[in-house]
Amino acid sequence: MKKMNIAGKASMLTAIFVLLFSTLSFAATVPGGPSTEGNTNINSMLSYEEVVKTLKSIEQTSKGKVEVFTLDRFGKSEQGRSIYAAKVGTGEKKIWIQAQIHGNEKLVTEAALQLLKTYASNNSKEVQTVLEESTLYFIPMYNPDGAEMNTRGTKIMETGQLLDLNRDWVEGGFKAKESEVVYSYWAELKPDFAIDLHHQGLKQVYGTNEATSFSLGVSLAPNGPTLPGYKNYNDVTRQMLAYVYDEMSGYGYTHIDRYQIVDSENQVGYDIDIKGGVVSAMMMGLNYNGLNPDHYSHPAVFFETKGNSSDGSLGQKSNGYLTKQNYLALKSLVYGYVTGEVNEVDPEHWNDIPAYPLAGYWTDYNGIVPVGASGF
Repeated sequence: MKKMNIAGKASMLTAIFVLLFSTLSFAATVPGGPSTEGNTNINSMLSYEEVVKTLKSIEQTSKGKVEVFTLDRFGKSEQGRSIYAAKVGTGEKKIWIQAQIHGNEKLVTEAALQLLKTYASNNSKEVQTVLEESTLYFIPMYNPDGAEMNTRGTKIMETGQLLDLNRDWVEGGFKAKESEVVYSYWAELKPDFAIDLHHQGLKQVYGTNEATSFSLGVSLAPNGPTLPGYKNYNDVTRQMLAYVYDEMSGYGYTHIDRYQIVDSENQVGYDIDIKGGVVSAMMMGLNYNGLNPDHYSHPAVFFETKGNSSDGSLGQKSNGYLTKQNYLALKSLVYGYVTGEVNEVDPEHWNDIPAYPLAGYWTDYNGIVPVGASGF
């Protein structure tokens, strides 16, 4: 039998793990997972219209602190919906917070809105420090069409293609209107830092029988094939997430780990190193259509909460808990970034966050790249 080359192995491994990731890791039988019998009731989760209504309510009661606006001057979604944003704070540091780029990842939108409401109405010293030192820009529902359809991606109206918006920020050009709208705003704004909010499949914290409730990640893997070549982002992203890990431990949230795609049978993990993801493109300084000619870039991280609203892996009883952990993590990271406390963290503390033994990197440009592969 002819031996399979590295590219062939990578392709096969990718197919295997896509299957694993889309089935086994989403099974609701993981210890600690919700008992939904394959159903998730989304009636209590915010619809597009409810998000718009909530944003306007926060703006009206904020006494001028919050400004809500659409990105209509750049365009609308594939199905013609406005993409809403909100701004709060007066400081120089610009922080970008986006949620629900995947339409079936709904609780993160609620967490982002709760944080915006805190900044709009709370007068604590911590909040005042954040608002004086930074300006925060929220996009609480990046994918309004997917949210209404309760699907991960959106539908390209011209072709009928279902597209993952978090793989659409590529040099060759965007397929979705949403991508061009948000990218155009990002390139104009040039934020200093970004946080991306997601949901993930169900898995266990390595070495335990505990279901992961929250994962901390960087879409260009620290010490991986790509990130170490981008300024100091390899260190600062690890500092940010190690800081969040410590803060969340203080709240009593113990089922936290690093984001990985997990091969549970072999008890190994794969860090992601994707270049078509939105925050990856932000870190790499994507220049689409000449809108970012200087290749402006900045560090970015993401949070992942267990379950989603289309595969039956979210239960009503856990929704409040899952929303709160996002809210607390967001609030702590923003404060740590603004005050500079993040910079005092040892980047190597990232290695203390629970994770599976690293077997390689899951890429969107070369399949699975094993640890130590030549040329990477």
